[in-house]
Amino acid sequence: MPIHLRANKGDYAPITLLVGDPARSVRISQLLKDASMVNKNRGLLAYTGSYKDQRISVQTTGMGCPSAAIVVEELIQLDVKTLIRIGTCGGIGAEIKPLDMIAAVAASPFDGATHTYLDGEPHAPYATFNILETANNVAKERDIKLIFGGVASVDVFYNPFPDYVKKLRSKGIIAVEMETSLIYYLANRSGLNAASFLLVSDIVGGGEEFTKFVSDQELAKAMDRLITLVLDVSHKLSEG
Repeated sequence: MPIHLRANKGDYAPITLLVGDPARSVRISQLLKDASMVNKNRGLLAYTGSYKDQRISVQTTGMGCPSAAIVVEELIQLDVKTLIRIGTCGGIGAEIKPLDMIAAVAASPFDGATHTYLDGEPHAPYATFNILETANNVAKERDIKLIFGGVASVDVFYNPFPDYVKKLRSKGIIAVEMETSLIYYLANRSGLNAASFLLVSDIVGGGEEFTKFVSDQELAKAMDRLITLVLDVSHKLSEG
């Protein structure tokens, strides 16, 4: 039994969804049939249930790559095979708008945890093509716009440097968030499947306060759409 996730092998489904917010874990558990809690230690809430007769789990990671690293390392110990993040991000791409849905093809590691794992060596943490392809097909079936592109994983939410967004945008990065590079790196290292699907909650400007263009109710509604999309993707992956 791992130190932080007080669970045993078999408690988690092979496909486990990763969310930063424990409230989002609870919300997803409400969409699963016969969901049961498999971890509550340290507030890292986790549930396993079924969706359309396919077993699936959801696990809280907390905010940032260091916390996510602990969780993912222990999920690997517990034999989870596919890791799919559902989260929010700040849009920085020129065409990105609030409530856009982004599928992260790759995640540039601007965080300390992934850099520690890499020990100074270059690496481009990337998603699993089959998950992205399945998501594209499901999104088309449901007439949902899904944007594919590169994101950056960062450590600092309130970045004090006024030019940091401009620098990231110049590299073709379309959004910033705080966990994907680490999840992708550990999945790449361990031969696991991984993807990250992100809802744009705000448009980030360098050195300025972020501006929310949508209400909490609109954000919650859009997040439910993203969650359902990812659940349908997970179901098709299980079938395949």
